[in-house]
Amino acid sequence: MKWIPHRDPFLLIDHAEDFQEGESLTGVKNVTPDEPYFPGHFPGKPVMPGVLILEAMAQTGAALAAKSLDVDPASGVILFATVERARFRRPVAPGDTLKLPVKLLNTRHGLYKFQGEAWVGENKAAEASFAAKFVEGAR
Repeated sequence: MKWIPHRDPFLLIDHAEDFQEGESLTGVKNVTPDEPYFPGHFPGKPVMPGVLILEAMAQTGAALAAKSLDVDPASGVILFATVERARFRRPVAPGDTLKLPVKLLNTRHGLYKFQGEAWVGENKAAEASFAAKFVEGAR
């Protein structure tokens, strides 16, 4: 919570681990049965929306960039810029724990490019390349 401005109900990582400055970070999301989107997605067969899996990856990437560069979230925010090559491999359901390893590929002109994955146990649930940009004063 020190590195990104997101809060409940839109904070989609519970904690982070395996930080390698300027290189990688793994976000962890415990997907609980009481997530606010499950009653409508889908009744009787709850599935975490793919766009929220991508958002959890993006929050992990933002935390990686902010922590690596010692960015103060009060001075601005790191915003999604692009998503490419997103692939969804398996559904994510209540009770699953998502591990979200994200690698920083490069930084150019203030744009951070990442490669992220979402894993449930030994099974890859999703993957994507994405980019984000620090926007000063955006809050």
